[in-house]
Amino acid sequence: MTKPVGYKSPPEHTRFKKGQSGNPRGRAKGQCNLKTDLDAEMREVIQVNEGGAPRRITKQRALIKATMARAIGGNDRAAALIFNLMLREQDPQAEAPIESPLNAEDEKLLAAYMARAAKEGKP
Repeated sequence: MTKPVGYKSPPEHTRFKKGQSGNPRGRAKGQCNLKTDLDAEMREVIQVNEGGAPRRITKQRALIKATMARAIGGNDRAAALIFNLMLREQDPQAEAPIESPLNAEDEKLLAAYMARAAKEGKP
């Protein structure tokens, strides 16, 4: 009696033998994911001019210094980013604050609707 061959039933002579893997070499060792690549990139040392003198610092440190300089210069988004980083480092379990995607006019409309819905007894 022959066994059916087709979908999910390959011919017996093409099936893997007992104990044989479909990927005998497995995943190549040393393959990096995004996190390890990013960590390696941020640890690289670059030369920057600070106060007229060249200094060698990591890219991570340079990025923080540049963001801090923009925040001090009045860039609100850079300041918010620095504050969020500070809060996250003080309490790593705390979630980052969610910024409202609504502008002030939208907030007013939403508040008016919520007040009207509360008067009408809607949830």
